[in-house]
Amino acid sequence: MKNSRAYSAGFAKSLNRGKALCYNGAVMLVLKEKLRTILYERLKDLYPIVREDIDFLYPPQAKFGDLALSLPLSLAKKIGDNPRKIAQKMAAEIGVPPGISRLEIAGAGFINLFLDPDPFFAERLASAGRGALRPEEQKIIVEHTNINPNKAAHIGHLRNACLGDTLVRCLRAKGETVEVQNYLDDTGVQVVDVVYGLMELERKTEADLDRIERFDYYCWDLYARTVAYLEEHPESRGRKAEILKNIEHGRPPESGMAFAVSRRVARAHLRTMTRIGAAYDVLPCESSILGLRFWERAFALLKERRAISLQTEGPNAGCWVMKVEDEDDREKIIVRGDGTVTYVGKDIAYQMWKFGLLGRDFYYEPFAEENGRTLWISTAEPNGRKVSFGGAGRVYNVIDSRQAYLQKVVVQGLRALHFEEQAERSVHFSYEMVALSPRSLKYLGLEAAAGEEGKSFVEVSGRKGLGVKADDLLDLLEEKARAEVDKRNPDLPDEAKNRTAADIAKAALRYFMLKFARHSMIVFDVDEALSFEGETGPYLLYTVVRLNSIFRKLEEREGTSREDIERRASAPPPSFDVLDAAERTELWDLIAASSKLEEEILHSLASLEFSHLAKFAFLLSQKVNAYYHRRPVLSEERPDVRGLRILGLHHVRGVLERVLDLMGLSVPERM
Repeated sequence: MKNSRAYSAGFAKSLNRGKALCYNGAVMLVLKEKLRTILYERLKDLYPIVREDIDFLYPPQAKFGDLALSLPLSLAKKIGDNPRKIAQKMAAEIGVPPGISRLEIAGAGFINLFLDPDPFFAERLASAGRGALRPEEQKIIVEHTNINPNKAAHIGHLRNACLGDTLVRCLRAKGETVEVQNYLDDTGVQVVDVVYGLMELERKTEADLDRIERFDYYCWDLYARTVAYLEEHPESRGRKAEILKNIEHGRPPESGMAFAVSRRVARAHLRTMTRIGAAYDVLPCESSILGLRFWERAFALLKERRAISLQTEGPNAGCWVMKVEDEDDREKIIVRGDGTVTYVGKDIAYQMWKFGLLGRDFYYEPFAEENGRTLWISTAEPNGRKVSFGGAGRVYNVIDSRQAYLQKVVVQGLRALHFEEQAERSVHFSYEMVALSPRSLKYLGLEAAAGEEGKSFVEVSGRKGLGVKADDLLDLLEEKARAEVDKRNPDLPDEAKNRTAADIAKAALRYFMLKFARHSMIVFDVDEALSFEGETGPYLLYTVVRLNSIFRKLEEREGTSREDIERRASAPPPSFDVLDAAERTELWDLIAASSKLEEEILHSLASLEFSHLAKFAFLLSQKVNAYYHRRPVLSEERPDVRGLRILGLHHVRGVLERVLDLMGLSVPERM
């Protein structure tokens, strides 16, 4: 979408040019900014350049240096000179700036810069964990998960939550104030279908619901059965429409049943998402939008500014519609002929509230308490609670790619109301769907639907009652992880084994959901995700667990604690000169690679592709594994060499712990 691309471009500009950056711990970013200033001062009298012309690339191989300056090539096009000749003049003028050991001319006209490892590593150690990227927004809202509260969550919802929660973690790492919303469509047609099934097919009352175990699972089956029944009995549509209207207008008993269904299912969803580490600040409810007449306010503005029109003839007669500016010049119904509001109509009102454009707020009440934090839910009833949400400067809506058209209509609604800035700051974070491999399906005792047996994957369709419930998949992952833990650590207490299995299962799921580009369809395979080798979450956990094992043994044998090492890191470390040439190259490659985390965070945010962050974690894990296999710590007898290895591994462990936390992975004590 245009607005998403515009924001990505702005973020990328900050990344490439160093604008709006103030990161005490981001040594590579700070170093590049210092170099940019130095090079500009030394070159501005030689060539007609501006500071922003000076950009840095990372060479494809370490032997070509740590940074590359491409300015000679771009300048050559402007002044009509040979780029290599320009590079030679520039190199002579630049000399050897602070922090650089040497410069080399390469290729058609690149200037390769080799960093001085000693001051760079000393700065990395001294600043570890202390910096923060300066926020660019007063407040950001991220809305994610958003499962219709009418049945159990399925595997596709897990991808939404993994992406949304990682976005939140990265924005907060950048220093942004982020409010996390999980919208409950508690008056929508999916809830209506379940209410119809309960009242008309099951003949149940609200009081009967307390006797139903695993209510979200029960509703999963009931929803599919009700959808099929309604399709086979068109005469039932009148009663369904009546239920919908009574729910929207708060009329019992239908409204009470919808309230009870949606709250019970929402609590089940929260328990599921807690298993993968996703958390929220507030649950805005569609019933509150209707009850507080947010929609009426938005509707009045839409009519006043002629963003919508009443159709008097044709198939949409009696409906209020919005003209959608696209190649088909379509019309989208905002209010149906019977007066009920469509999803997109309520979404326009909701988006306006997120930006603080309605001039009003919900009331709120506590919905859950977890780890000392209150999760709030909106209500239309005044209650004296002194909390407030909404009013953001930028909004991310994490919704799958099938909703792209509706998200476009929401943004167009803002434009039609002359809220151009807010329209530009509305970002649809879209992604493709998740399927399950046939092998994984068999583990769950399920079969492919008729006609799909020959496919290499099985798609998920909650509406048809097909697919895999999120908790079933998590149970399977934990069961298989527990079997592996039993094999590797038979002496661990059961409680510790269960915690470890849960950490491994969560890592397997979240990393698998993140490592693919978001516009790629995922075929989730349980065995592949759980593997301790290759590009997987368990491999990343195992890397940090093994590093922790080295330091645990160091403490057991010598009494050197993590705090002792951190104090040692505040003093200048031994010089890289104590290492032989081969190890000097290996350790420097490891330190240089780890220094790019902050840039990877910005890169991931700019592109909304957390596969970059996942790949960074995997490649860094590979590098550190290879290094400590070749360069043992505990058996090394040379004090300076041993001390430098300890500090290097300690630093990289801290970077890995941080990037794993950004992806929502928890490191167990043992695996």
